[in-house]
Formats: sequence, C-alpha cells, structure tokens
Amino acid sequence: MARNIEIKARIPDIEALASLAAAIADQGPTEISQDDTFFHCDAGRLKLRQFSPDKGELIFYRRANQAGPKESFYVRSVTAEPGTLRESLSLAYGVSGRVVKQRRLFIAGRTRIHLDKVEGLGDFVELEVVLADDDSLDVGVREAEKIMKHLDINASQLVDIAYVDLLAARAA
Repeated sequence: MARNIEIKARIPDIEALASLAAAIADQGPTEISQDDTFFHCDAGRLKLRQFSPDKGELIFYRRANQAGPKESFYVRSVTAEPGTLRESLSLAYGVSGRVVKQRRLFIAGRTRIHLDKVEGLGDFVELEVVLADDDSLDVGVREAEKIMKHLDINASQLVDIAYVDLLAARAA
C-alpha cells in the first residue's frame, strides 16, 4: 500500500496561494475536475473519483482525523468505466457522500500541492508528501511543515476531517 503525509487547510485567497505554490513548483498548474462518490466502508474510506465519462479511479484509503500532518495509506485502481463502477458499488455498499471539486495541482519535488474549490465548502489547500517505502514519517512531516511555512499556512487554518465529513456536518 502506498503512503503519504497529508494536511488540509482552509484558505482565504486561492489566487494568492497559487502564486506561492508556483514559486516552488517543478510542475503545474494542472486543472482537474473531480467528482468523488464515497461508499460505506468499515475498514477505511472507499471512493470513486470520476474525471470524465471514460476516466476514473477507485481509491481505498485510511488516515486519522487530526489537524496536523498525518499519515495516509492508499490503493488506487484506474477504471475506464466510472459510471458503471459507481452504479455497481452503490448497489453493493450504498453511497455515504459525494464531493465535487475543481482542483489545481502543483508538484514540488515529491509533494503534491492541491488548491481545491469544493462545491458547498469553499477553498482549501491539501499537501500530499509521497513517501518511499523506507522513508520515516518524520521525513514527510518535516517536508510538509516546510511547505506549509512557505505557503504561509498556519495551525488555525488546518482541518482535521475529510471534505465529505465537512459536507455531512454542514447538512446536519
């Protein structure tokens, strides 16, 4: 299972953050439309991410709900039929939520910087520091904290739960 160190934070100005991200990025920006459907799953989270009618990926992941840098384990499976797969998984497991967002991706070394406009929630930044099999958590945490400092992300902006949970809390 692949793993990374992640943080998520609310941001007041996505364009200002895009300028800061571009200054340290090796690649990007890349604009990506994402429609994520979450399914009931006791062992972690299972979501189908659809990019287009013929491109998607099924993602299983596990991570703690905490505000600071946290480890995430994940497995991704590419699909050319996301609509049919969504229907099958919906019938088998039931839908637990849906998140639609426009993502702007920058890559700085091994860190993916996501600037997200999430329908119903607003603007966020996510950092994902991809870890090698032999990397310690501390290496990834230090890298995430370094990029947070460069992007001027402070502890008060950090979010401890997933977008799907934020949307569910808002609907309750």
